[in-house]
Amino acid sequence: MEERYSRQILFAGIGAEGQRRLAGARAAIIGCGALGSSQAEALARAGVGHLRIVDRDFVEASNLQRQTMFTEADARERLPKAVACVNRIAAINSEIEAVAEVLDVNHTNVERLVKDCDVALDGTDNFATRYLINDACVKHGVNWIYGAAVSSYGVTMTVRPRVSPCLRCVFEESPPAGSAETCDTSGVIMPIISIVAAVQVSEALKLLTGQTQKLHNSLMQFDVWSNEWRRIALKAPLPECPTCKLGRYETLEAEAGDFVAVLCGRNAVQISPPQQTRINLRALSEKLRALGEVKVNEYLLRFRAGDYELTVFEDARSIVRGTDDVPTARSLYAKYVGT
Repeated sequence: MEERYSRQILFAGIGAEGQRRLAGARAAIIGCGALGSSQAEALARAGVGHLRIVDRDFVEASNLQRQTMFTEADARERLPKAVACVNRIAAINSEIEAVAEVLDVNHTNVERLVKDCDVALDGTDNFATRYLINDACVKHGVNWIYGAAVSSYGVTMTVRPRVSPCLRCVFEESPPAGSAETCDTSGVIMPIISIVAAVQVSEALKLLTGQTQKLHNSLMQFDVWSNEWRRIALKAPLPECPTCKLGRYETLEAEAGDFVAVLCGRNAVQISPPQQTRINLRALSEKLRALGEVKVNEYLLRFRAGDYELTVFEDARSIVRGTDDVPTARSLYAKYVGT
């Protein structure tokens, strides 16, 4: 270990003791797109001993411009991002353990994903999931690091439950639907990904090595195209914050039901079943072969029926492409996958 991490050990902020702490640490990366893949690579190279990589999607050619863990072969095979990332980590650092979780984060699984970790890093693309992460991490006392990047703009903030403000203290309400830019509508350039992920990983290393006095304690904002850099100092948690002060974890108490999300800019809808389940992809492929074009691997199945394409994962979740109409997507899911 000494030789591999020698330059990191020479850095006074980490040293030999910090490196030992990293080796025993557990980190969850929620979302393995542009930010998440950069975080995963940096943490793997730093020697964080256990990484949990969580993502619901698969690799596409449009990801390769900014999602550094993936290759053209991953896109051709449409490997789940979490799986492709773990495969890459195995080639980068065989000394650590990396586990792929191919699933959509929701109230039924988010607590399991973060509660045994020392830190969680945000690589997601929506506030609904970030509020889930915030509630779960505050509830279980897990530090987490919010981050977002779109176009040339990025933002990040570190949350230490009941020490610093949580996400609800700073963003009391989610931005109205359609009001915020997304990578699918406004694009994104690689430099802002690198900057936000670098700050997130730096904060994670500080937390994991016990250097909390070095945290930036702010909401950091960057625009690399306009050359704007700002830090907004964080104050104490809001006295009336429903999450970190009143202990109400509203997103974790959602009613049962299926989970439907329109994937912005992709002409696609994601549908997840109401109960956790596993599906036999090979058996489903045999049923569908007479109805349209089917391709299947050990992680997912792709089925084309007319103008629509369904990608079905082992957890029975499906991304329906060719429509952004929820009733149409539900109907196709019921017809070809089942209720």
